[in-house]
Amino acid sequence: MEEENNPVKEYLFSYIEKSEKRFQDLFSRQKMNEIIDDILDSCYHKVALMNNKEENLGVLATGLLHYMLTNAMLPSQRKVEQQGVEIDIVIPDLKTLENDSKKTLIICIPKTLDKNIIKEKLEQLQKIQPEKQNIWLVLTKDLGFENKTYVIQKEKSSFSSIIYDIAQFVNVQGQNKFKILRV
Repeated sequence: MEEENNPVKEYLFSYIEKSEKRFQDLFSRQKMNEIIDDILDSCYHKVALMNNKEENLGVLATGLLHYMLTNAMLPSQRKVEQQGVEIDIVIPDLKTLENDSKKTLIICIPKTLDKNIIKEKLEQLQKIQPEKQNIWLVLTKDLGFENKTYVIQKEKSSFSSIIYDIAQFVNVQGQNKFKILRV
């Protein structure tokens, strides 16, 4: 299945490509939050001005998270389906979700701020991930959900700490044999 061109992804990955050498240096020094802050500082405003702000910022968050997980060498799957429920990102994978939901993290990136749509999505996810604390949200503003929520915004974004928190979750669950990120 080939993904269609997306101007947000193109802009994001064009910026990442231009900054690759500096980002690799920051990765080697485990400065994940600096990379995220840099990308948000440089890309957020342009993406927010495109049509469908919430959707585009969701695409930015998804692309950025995928890039960060890959470079941090944290196992994950994105845009997968389990029992008819679409999952944005599952860590480490669907097989672990089936076998041991306590060791599995789902990251939900709704491309809306409609609380009813988000609530419905969370209810669907809880059918396949009964560990409610293992379903995290990425939103453009905190809407008061019980789930751990990361807010993606240009400045003082809680989204900056998501990679450390994911690495900590993976390390605590004993899945990251390499302990790439020492948290």
